[in-house]
Amino acid sequence: MPDTQHAVVQFGLTPMSVELREVPVPSFGRDDVLLKVGAVSVCGSDVHQAYGTHSWAVNIPVTLGHEFGGTIAAVGADVLGFRDGDRVVSETAAVICGNCLMCRSGLYNLCPSRKGFGYGVDGAMADYVKVPARCLHHVPDSLPMEIACLTEPHCVAYNAMCVNATIRPGDTVVVLGPGPIGLLCTRMAALSGANPLIVAGLSGDGARLATAKTLGATHVVNIQAESLDEIVRSLSPIGADVVCDASGASRPLDAALKLARPDGQVVKVGWSPDQVPVDLNPLVHKNVRLQGSFSHNYPIWERVLHLLASGLTKADLIVEHTADLGGWRGAFDAMHSGKAIKAVLVPEPGNRE
Repeated sequence: MPDTQHAVVQFGLTPMSVELREVPVPSFGRDDVLLKVGAVSVCGSDVHQAYGTHSWAVNIPVTLGHEFGGTIAAVGADVLGFRDGDRVVSETAAVICGNCLMCRSGLYNLCPSRKGFGYGVDGAMADYVKVPARCLHHVPDSLPMEIACLTEPHCVAYNAMCVNATIRPGDTVVVLGPGPIGLLCTRMAALSGANPLIVAGLSGDGARLATAKTLGATHVVNIQAESLDEIVRSLSPIGADVVCDASGASRPLDAALKLARPDGQVVKVGWSPDQVPVDLNPLVHKNVRLQGSFSHNYPIWERVLHLLASGLTKADLIVEHTADLGGWRGAFDAMHSGKAIKAVLVPEPGNRE
């Protein structure tokens, strides 16, 4: 085992205070494993942190990356069910209290003490990462690690569309924002039977809207050239059964509340760095249910891994940029500019699993 490794480290809070550094290989405890990272995908939150547009606290300096998988290099003395050489992916709740109501109810993703990889503790844009064994899930040998590392964003989408929303076959569903999470929410809605399924984006989202069609959208809308409201009401005159706001902004919540039918649902899964006034009157007079959706827990991961291994999520359609750790800047830029839906970093590209 080497003493040092390369890692993509955020060292400050000003824009682009990120660099590839040589850092110690992490030590690990009795309940942890040391994971040799096989692949780590770039999340929009990584990009926000790098560009200084995030809206959450970051414990700098910190190694970025929370969507990852790899091979166990060493296990702590008290770890059961995992051993050296196992192929695994990791959940993101690196630190939880284990004793609060949320933790004891299995909703540890909502633990008030929760800290995640990549902002609260060191993440996986590195050769090795320390992971609590409770976070791990086995990965089938048939699932390439460059796809397995996408389990986490798939779980975000599954929680939003299959747990926190109720979608029945034939429901009218609208997804606002064709970013990575919006596209995965589209796929989860399609698998749940949504039809019609409408995905809305901007003029610059043409390629992503085309991908949305491949993922199951029945209609795509460029809201800068077409009236989303007219299209939705031509398909469902009283409005959509479910509207998912995956835009990562605050203003679209206004549109979501107006698009929802009476007694409909709005699920907000996109973080909003900006704070703007939102008209909540439609929430009241239409009896709309407004639901936030954050992170995920164990049973969601097991279901999503089955879907990924079965090819049902079509995950390969969203990976459009791959690089080693030294190419992190190009991967971040590809995500920031919208040139890539998803970018994946492979620490050892010559030895991909």
